[in-house]
Amino acid sequence: MSTKANYKLEEIGKGKVGFSKTRSIIEAAFYGNNVVKVNTLKEAYNLAKNSPGTIVTDMPVYRGEEFGLDADAKVLLFNDGAVTGRYAAARRIKGEPGVDDTKLDKVVMDAVYKTRWETLYYATCYVGLDPEFMVKAHLLIPEGEENLLYNWMLNFQYMSDEYVKMYKNSKPVGDGKEADIYIFSDPQWTPTESPDVDYSCLSDPLTLCYFDTEQNCAAILGMKYFGEHKKGTLTMAWAIANRNGYASCHGGQKEYTLEDGSKFVASVYGLSGSGKSTLTHAKHGDKYPAIKVLHDDAFIINTDTCASIALEPTYFDKTSDYPTGCPDNQYLLSCQNCSATMDEDGKIQLVTEDIRNGNGRAIKSKLWSPNRVDKIDAPVNAIFWIMKDPTIPPVVKLKGAALASVMGATLATKTSTAERVAAGTDMNALRIVPYANPFRTYPLVNDYVKFKKLVEEKNVDCYIINTGDFMGKKVQPKDTLGILETIVEGKAAFTQWGPFEDIEIMDWEGFTPDLNDASYKAELKSAMQNRVDAVKGFSEKKSGYDKLPDEAMAALQKLVDAL
Repeated sequence: MSTKANYKLEEIGKGKVGFSKTRSIIEAAFYGNNVVKVNTLKEAYNLAKNSPGTIVTDMPVYRGEEFGLDADAKVLLFNDGAVTGRYAAARRIKGEPGVDDTKLDKVVMDAVYKTRWETLYYATCYVGLDPEFMVKAHLLIPEGEENLLYNWMLNFQYMSDEYVKMYKNSKPVGDGKEADIYIFSDPQWTPTESPDVDYSCLSDPLTLCYFDTEQNCAAILGMKYFGEHKKGTLTMAWAIANRNGYASCHGGQKEYTLEDGSKFVASVYGLSGSGKSTLTHAKHGDKYPAIKVLHDDAFIINTDTCASIALEPTYFDKTSDYPTGCPDNQYLLSCQNCSATMDEDGKIQLVTEDIRNGNGRAIKSKLWSPNRVDKIDAPVNAIFWIMKDPTIPPVVKLKGAALASVMGATLATKTSTAERVAAGTDMNALRIVPYANPFRTYPLVNDYVKFKKLVEEKNVDCYIINTGDFMGKKVQPKDTLGILETIVEGKAAFTQWGPFEDIEIMDWEGFTPDLNDASYKAELKSAMQNRVDAVKGFSEKKSGYDKLPDEAMAALQKLVDAL
């Protein structure tokens, strides 16, 4: 599927597709006489390499020619200021209750005007790696931000000859009614007093991430962290997918080929730090004839065919678990928010392990996962909601489509270092993040319906996996991997869990829940009541924008009543 970039004269005008007020403010800036087009990854690399503050390490980019780089390209390191994580509080979504798009449009209009004194760089990439779903995205960013430009082109698919041909042969998404994605970014922006500009519309006084996802455009202001640009782009691609029959997924997916030749496709959903990347990339000691990895962060599922498509070619991965000299670092393309030092030979090496700050990051090449594919045609077999809820055993199986989907909508987890949060936030406190995707820009019911359809109509199994602590005992990666292997191989024996008619449990050594323990039972009931309260909150907050069907509340209330 492709998006629309060029218009016939009769297609241009007020009220027509691609011509909202916000989009007209943003797109026009791309055609200014102060704009320089960056057409290739080599150009972007050279700009980033020579950008003030860039650290050119002595680590070579492994097989860089395969990614459009020169053979002598090096891993580039660039460090932001104090902010080293995403900041959800800055997001404003056009169309949501309480969002004043009239004021926000003027903020963006003024921000665009102020860049007239600067040189701006303009790059284009593809999001989605199969002819079934490919959308074109454009980024405009000021001179001085060359590393953000380069990382954006690395993270998504640059316009190589192969993908240009693929895109030309792809089917127009939404019968030609979906416009290209346009993103205007000014990381150095600060709100300054200007005539007719009212900053009271901002949810954060110094930053703004403003989306008009109906018209596929966004403005990112005052935000230097690359993750805002990555997830901002994915936000709109996921919204396009949602409108066109796909379930949008913040998670990982892999396909197992078993000894008998059968396939098992597993999808895992969790926030950064939940273990989704570990589960996605686990090789399981090479015990299976073949494993294919789709992606560990962003993909979509066709809710009719149940085939899945990756949205990005590379991996934006934490560096905390990959110390200097680690073999996996061979596959680094670029780094952010890490340190550097000089080795005994006088060569500049990365210093990782989050010594400088939390959430050090790197973009890794496709080669990191030798079994990587861009599409899995085999239908998905199982969904795993990854939670860090101490009342949930290491694994439970959910029966009933409404319960399976609403448990995803009330996914309980903990805040990670990938996120910027307000001072004093309890990082260990549980919070609800529906479908582990804080980047949704459409009503929550859309995701609820999509995942319910997969379970109800496509016979996809649904599980909860707890990768945190279970009543004070840590669930180790070996436990989670062992559970996953048992399910994939069809050896898992699930039985009804106590009074819950719709939840089944598998015994796992050392993690047997005791429902006769009054203290545990009270904590479990409280955790389930929190989910009921969350669904109630969805129906009340933002004028009911995220209200779920009554059946969702009923499925959770049934669990509370059973206790």
